[in-house]
Amino acid sequence: MRSMSLDVGTRTIGVAASDLLGMIANGVETIRRTSEERDLQRIGELIAAYEVDTMVVGYPKNMNGSAGERAQSCEAFARVIGARFPQLKIVLWDERLSTVAAEKVLIDADLRRSKRKKVIDMMAAVVILQNYLDSPQSKRTE
Repeated sequence: MRSMSLDVGTRTIGVAASDLLGMIANGVETIRRTSEERDLQRIGELIAAYEVDTMVVGYPKNMNGSAGERAQSCEAFARVIGARFPQLKIVLWDERLSTVAAEKVLIDADLRRSKRKKVIDMMAAVVILQNYLDSPQSKRTE
């Protein structure tokens, strides 16, 4: 089984999935948000296609560690995912500076600004998932 991560924004959701060994995060796609039902339908299709058992949802805390409005919105979305897909283990993962790290990777890869805009959310999901996969928390069996 694999892990999947979501970088949830107001207009898009970046998606990444792990390899079968749970060691490497790979970008999957950027979902253009239309409605919650359609977003969940597409996420469900990806969960089935990638045989996911753990969903890591980016949790954008403020730099001081507090949970602001965006973090609360992601928490609510994670609860909706948990209710819709009860077979999943849901993990909220601190994603502070993940977009900054993703942007740096894309700049280092010499990607033009117009192309970076199209993949930045997916790359942020990759950063979130890779940080989770590299953590001791991902190795726990419950």
